[in-house]
Amino acid sequence: MVGRRRAAEELREFEEFARSRGTALFRTALLLCGDWHLAEDLTQTALARIYASWGKVRDADSPAAYARTVLVRCYLSHRRLRRSTELPVLDLVPEQAAADHDPALRVALLGALAELPPKDRAVLVLRYWEDRSVEETAAELQLTPGTVRVRALRALNKLRGRLSPHLDSFAS
Repeated sequence: MVGRRRAAEELREFEEFARSRGTALFRTALLLCGDWHLAEDLTQTALARIYASWGKVRDADSPAAYARTVLVRCYLSHRRLRRSTELPVLDLVPEQAAADHDPALRVALLGALAELPPKDRAVLVLRYWEDRSVEETAAELQLTPGTVRVRALRALNKLRGRLSPHLDSFAS
């Protein structure tokens, strides 16, 4: 009976965690892959893996960081699969644009982000969307801090290059 109560309590803890962090994980997945359906799949896969090792996740210093790391690794693993050679299409734009932002700029930015290699994209999403430090990003991606800095710099330069033709039309 004690085992059942403990299992039920762990399930409630996990469900609470999934409810509180699920939306943030999904947004991160969407930025990583650029495909609504794949982002849902990646989020579910990450949550399933987190649930399978919930005791370890719950006891981690930061369960949210642990979950984000699992999600990023699911994304990178998916990109390594042979069947994942398709390029994501941004056919589903969120129903509502953020206030005071140009939707055309957002679509152009997401399109340019989708053209980056998976690890570069992961570095940018973690560093600038998730607002992680270089060291945190390096730990989550199992890279050195120097590699994260170089990847971020190169990826930002690629983004600027791809967005430069569109910037004049957005400025007016």
